[in-house]
Amino acid sequence: MINFFNWFVKITGWLVQLIVFRTKVFYVDKAKQSRKIKGPAIIVSNHTSVWDYAIWLFVFFSRTLRFQMAEVLYKKKVLGLFLKMMGGIYVNRETHDLSFIDKSNEILRKGGVVGIFPESRLPLPEEERPLPFKESVTQLALLSEKVIIPVYTSGVYFKKSRVRVMIGNPINVSDYIDESLSEKENIDRITKLLREKIIELGQKLDEQR
Repeated sequence: MINFFNWFVKITGWLVQLIVFRTKVFYVDKAKQSRKIKGPAIIVSNHTSVWDYAIWLFVFFSRTLRFQMAEVLYKKKVLGLFLKMMGGIYVNRETHDLSFIDKSNEILRKGGVVGIFPESRLPLPEEERPLPFKESVTQLALLSEKVIIPVYTSGVYFKKSRVRVMIGNPINVSDYIDESLSEKENIDRITKLLREKIIELGQKLDEQR
């Protein structure tokens, strides 16, 4: 049902998003990672707007993306029902319930694609972007042993300028484990590294102007 509804939304919304967003896609190395995702993977993106989710749905059109989504979105009945039908992974930031990690891992184990905005919320105007990443993104990557595909969006929606995105090369977080550090230290270190990777993608996107 989730796959069917995803395809229905993407097919019916394709022309609209093409006119509204006019997304231009750039790649660090298209031979290593294109818009086609093979096998299970974790998409990690900066977060600029609620429209970020829509952008990645159409950039990676050929796959069903199961994004982690905050509890606040589910409080609106119509939106909450829509996100549930799209396969959204419920994340309750008001509690210490980490069941969303297990749910995400289950999807990855079955060959799916999970999307994460590790900043956990939208930045305020005066805050540095991107915000610090939550460690759960690293915990999931280590638990699942699946690659992370880092992506970056300019966040320019509904303006004269086109939406511009950068797709980075896949990251295997196990390559960055330092055996001299504790598990907690490694998770903290890798989480910060992932944020740096996203910042680098933003810088590469700026160079394309």
